[in-house]
Order: sequence, then structure tokens, then C-alpha cells
Amino acid sequence: MHTTASASLGDLWDRLTGTQSAPEQWLVIVTGVVALGVVVPHGFWRVARNAVTIAHEGGHGLVALLTGRRLDGIRLHSDTSGLTVSRGRPTGLGMILTAAAGYTAPPLLGLGGAALLGEGRITALLWIATGLLVAMLVMIRNAYGAVTVIVAGGLFLGVSWLANTDVQAAFAYTVVWFLLLGGVRPAFELQAKRRHGGAGDSDADQLSRLTHVPAGMWLFLFHAVSLCSLIGGGRWLLAV
Repeated sequence: MHTTASASLGDLWDRLTGTQSAPEQWLVIVTGVVALGVVVPHGFWRVARNAVTIAHEGGHGLVALLTGRRLDGIRLHSDTSGLTVSRGRPTGLGMILTAAAGYTAPPLLGLGGAALLGEGRITALLWIATGLLVAMLVMIRNAYGAVTVIVAGGLFLGVSWLANTDVQAAFAYTVVWFLLLGGVRPAFELQAKRRHGGAGDSDADQLSRLTHVPAGMWLFLFHAVSLCSLIGGGRWLLAV
């Protein structure tokens, strides 16, 4: 019994830490096109943006914890907005980093995912994503948010356990392309809202009040991070 359990744990560890062969180049390109087809049309984007909101609010929450703030909870709403509440000093570096983490989290997660896929660690990426979603679920404070995170986590878990290697690769590459491409659009949406006098309490405006740096400069940072992540991550995915 002990030997069987040890062997099972060993197999599990090998599965997690092992590498998989890179998919054919055509599959990488097709998954990128699929992700682009989800990000660009408004109808698809309205639904898919929930995934970007998960990453956005998760970024706020993770950085809040890493900077020593107390995370009270995260809410995700059906209009794809979200709210992360943390306690601590209302000013200072920790608050600045927490506020800056939202718009930068999705593209940076995509960049990290692209790095893992570039190393052939497809299964590891799926398990890491599942673990992050489980950790986030603990801090969710509303029903819609809980259902959204559970569905996302169940999808990652199901693909990692039940799907064959080809399906895992297609799913992982689509997700990473989506984070890279979908991480670009929110900053442009925020810019458009601010141009028309909306989003007065956006992350960029909060950062402006915290740092006395114009909100436009923070928007530039969001654009720079998302576009650089897309370029760098795309090069990793396409192996160029």
C-alpha cells in the first residue's frame, strides 16, 4: 500500500514537473487567431472579459498580500467589473503597487504563461492556474464571483486531468494568447472612458492621487506593459 501510494505521488510529481513536446506551429497560430477572434468582437468580448477581470482583481489581491496589506475580499460582477478591498496604509508604496497591479496583471500572467509554454511545461501551467484560482476563491465575497471562479477552475482542472496532450496544448496556448491579447484592450477602453469624462475613480486616477503623477502617465504604463508583454510573449509562443 505504501509503495503504491509513493509510486502514485511520484507519477503525480513527474506529471507536474515534466515537459511536453511543443505543438505544431500551425496550432500555435490557430490558437492565437481564436483568441483574437474572442477579444476583438464586442459580443464575445463582453463574456470573455470576465476572465480578464479575474486576473485583474487577482492581481490587486496578490500584490496587496505581498506588500503586507490585509485582503478583506474580492467581488466580481456580471457587468465584468470587480472590486478588491484591502486594509492598510492608505498611502505609500504598498498601496501604489496594489493599485497598479490590476491592469498589468493579465498581460504579465500571459507573459509568464508564454515563458512556461516556451519551456514545454503545459501541464504545469494548467495546474498553476488551477491553484491560483482555488486560492482566489477563498477571498471571493459574492455569489457571481464564486460561480465564475469555480467554473474557470473546474475548466482548467478538467483539461489538465481528463484531456489528452493535444487538447491540453490547444487549451493552454489559447488561454495564454487570450491573456496577452485581452490584456491590451482594457487600457484602451479605460482611455476612451476617461476621454468622455467617465471612470473618474479608475485605477489610473487613484494612482494619480497617490503619486501626484498624471493619470495619463499611468495609462501609458498600462499600455507599455500590455504591448511589451504581447510582443515578448508572442515571440516565445511562436518560437521566433
